[in-house]
Amino acid sequence: MNPRGDSIPESAFKVLEILERSPEPISGEIISNELKITRSAVWKNIKELREMGYEIQSSQKEGYRLVSSSSRLYPYEVQKKLGTAVIGKKMRYLADTPSTNIVGKQLCSDGNLKDLHGTVIIAEEQTGGVGRMGRAWISPAGGIWITIILKPHVPVDHIFMITMAGSVAVARAIRKEFELGALIKWPNDIFIGKKKIGGLLLEMSAEADNVHYCLLGVGIDVNNPVKDFAADLQRDITSISAEVGHDVDRASFLARILKEFENRFQLVESGEYEAITQEWKSLSATLENRVLIRTLKNSFEGEAIDIDEFGALIVKKDNGKLERVIAGDCTHQ
Repeated sequence: MNPRGDSIPESAFKVLEILERSPEPISGEIISNELKITRSAVWKNIKELREMGYEIQSSQKEGYRLVSSSSRLYPYEVQKKLGTAVIGKKMRYLADTPSTNIVGKQLCSDGNLKDLHGTVIIAEEQTGGVGRMGRAWISPAGGIWITIILKPHVPVDHIFMITMAGSVAVARAIRKEFELGALIKWPNDIFIGKKKIGGLLLEMSAEADNVHYCLLGVGIDVNNPVKDFAADLQRDITSISAEVGHDVDRASFLARILKEFENRFQLVESGEYEAITQEWKSLSATLENRVLIRTLKNSFEGEAIDIDEFGALIVKKDNGKLERVIAGDCTHQ
């Protein structure tokens, strides 16, 4: 892996940098002289960049010109737009993987957790994505499928605040980037109108009150035509491209998400839970709605009236009793 955590070979990356900063076509000879490589090596790197999705024009007379960047979520494309101090400074990129959270667990078991903090694992496609309660998560190419590795300084009883911070970050990023009215459905889904567009999953390794690490998985349908999903899902889901009417720049969007998340993760680590809770409430699609709650023990209906500082949903049941729901499925009635 090169210093930027990218899958782009270092030599091809250097050629790409030259093409990006050149407003005019540039000859292979100039590139070879600057990098001190052969003309044949320049051509090989150009060929590799094209295979990676970069559109590069070439002519014997003028040389090479970068027409458009790759639409793939290469770390280089995200990081050049990133404004974070820690989150996303290190990245791992995979064309496909069963699950980015599985990759995260493996990295955490093999590596130094302090060094891994803030690492973002990106997959173009997940073949075995998992949502809440072990459900399959469909993760085709065109979406954003990531896991953020965290070594948080957060008490274990407030760890759900990380999910809340992530949910707020995704909703805010969608609102700022695309002017779409994204809302949060408790506990961890992102909706536009009555259709789901994404979700989050927090896994952690802890012993007593000591949190070893957390893995925040984020999945968002971005450049995914709704018609490509199974017929039984099409009524209930949407994507960014379906909402705005065209494909969007996933790298800019992901950079925005990571910046929004870092800002709120810092609040969580500072113990400013009220700030996160209030922002979550302002973006909630669940509060003040009638809901059906299913937990491992039972199911009941009532009105979602509040969320507490631990992330538990407070539901007023039909008999007037307040029920505190820590984990479960929530269906809006």
